Amino acid sequence: MATIDSSLLCHGLPSRPRPELGTILVTGATGYIGGRLVPELLARGYKVRVMVRAVSDEIKDRWPGVEAVVADALDAEGVRKALEGIHAAYYLIHSLLCGPEEFESKEIRAAENFRRAADAEGVARIIYLGALGDVRAPLSPHLRSRMQVAEELARGPVATTVLRAAIIIGSGSASYEIVEHLVKTLPVFLVPRWAQTQCQPIAIRDVIKYLVGVLETPETRGRSFDIGGSDVLTYKQMMEIFANLLGKRRFFIPCPFSNIRFFSYLASLFTPVPAAITGCLMEGITNEVVCQNEDIKRVLAFSPLGYREALVRAMSREEQDKVHTRWSDAYPPAHELAMKLHEIKGPVRYTSEHSLLSDKDAPSLFRSICRIGGTEGWFYSNWLWRLRGMIDRVLLGVGSSRGRRSSSTLRVGDVIDFWRVESLRQNTMLLLRAEMKLPGKAWLQFNVDPHEGKSRLSVKAYYQPAGIFGKPYWYACLPFHFLIFQNLIRQIEKRA
Repeated sequence: MATIDSSLLCHGLPSRPRPELGTILVTGATGYIGGRLVPELLARGYKVRVMVRAVSDEIKDRWPGVEAVVADALDAEGVRKALEGIHAAYYLIHSLLCGPEEFESKEIRAAENFRRAADAEGVARIIYLGALGDVRAPLSPHLRSRMQVAEELARGPVATTVLRAAIIIGSGSASYEIVEHLVKTLPVFLVPRWAQTQCQPIAIRDVIKYLVGVLETPETRGRSFDIGGSDVLTYKQMMEIFANLLGKRRFFIPCPFSNIRFFSYLASLFTPVPAAITGCLMEGITNEVVCQNEDIKRVLAFSPLGYREALVRAMSREEQDKVHTRWSDAYPPAHELAMKLHEIKGPVRYTSEHSLLSDKDAPSLFRSICRIGGTEGWFYSNWLWRLRGMIDRVLLGVGSSRGRRSSSTLRVGDVIDFWRVESLRQNTMLLLRAEMKLPGKAWLQFNVDPHEGKSRLSVKAYYQPAGIFGKPYWYACLPFHFLIFQNLIRQIEKRA
């Protein structure tokens, strides 16, 4: 039996690790849930393969020994290759962010591809994390789609285990950050009637425990289970408990107006979570999401955390700067397929570079570079960066309030406000790709190079215009470049 690190989420799980089963496939491994599941499986001795849409060195660095295969769930042949030689597969894929017109049809097609490929390759099990919802009541498109996916996966001969959860509370989860920022930001809450709907939130560590536990428990094959925390609360009560933990007095005023789209858009303006996600999450807020049975507790006998304890653990992780995965890892959708700077054919149309020489060493300068954005801000002209982010958010873009996963460390794929880390060479180079709405593609590259016994610190903006507004946009921004970038690197050097 493998030795389990007590710091891992599955510490205390009553089931026994069974690495002899064979290779385990994790889809959605770079997302919030998958990114926490993979290290737990590795720690328990399993051989793990991850299915991703693009391979990067970051995956190998993050999980040494993991096999990565490139495939898209909508490509039947690619999925079949990913499932070759697999014993059990975790299906953690969703097309939620494609938009309401697309995601239902894409989710069903992806699930059908996966089911057929699993059957063809002789996969023994599929494990799927779906959503809670009373099937007797009218469901939101999101909840209805999750249930249709479960039905599609279970339609074939491969034994499918379905876990159905309500909102997930943990450091970095979208639901947690929505509640957290609303409570921290708003002194007064308008309370529509759906705020009294009951919900059974579950801690991220318990979700991971159940995902691993059902793999290790043969009697869960071919069954569906509701999973939830120990508390059933209304959404209003969830806000009140969080406010109480933060020591903040908040006022809740009944509101006859209850348009979900309006409230979800409003929530997106006061939280890091964009409207595309808040809208999908809040569509199902009128549906009661409470466990209808507790069969899972008889199969995996451990006590799930309550809502308050889940919040405390999430807050503690944030304070320790140990948030391992975040909802932004998977937003915008297919960001890993975005054009990279090195893929531009020929020279980039426009560039702007600024530099200075410093007596400070490269590691110190690079550590300072890696603290930009998020709560630290951009060291200079923060109001301009925030203004650009606010404009982007109003246009339903990602905005600058996405912040960061960690305030002190970065890895490839991490978000920094409306940028994403495209490439990183320790103590040498950080390349960020713009994800805000703009008429073209943009990158920001920081370098630290040796120069005549000193360190040369530089920042270089790259811009490839698109459409009729591409060129005017660059020239409109150009006057600000010297002011912002020159002072930015001065502040980076000063804080090193």
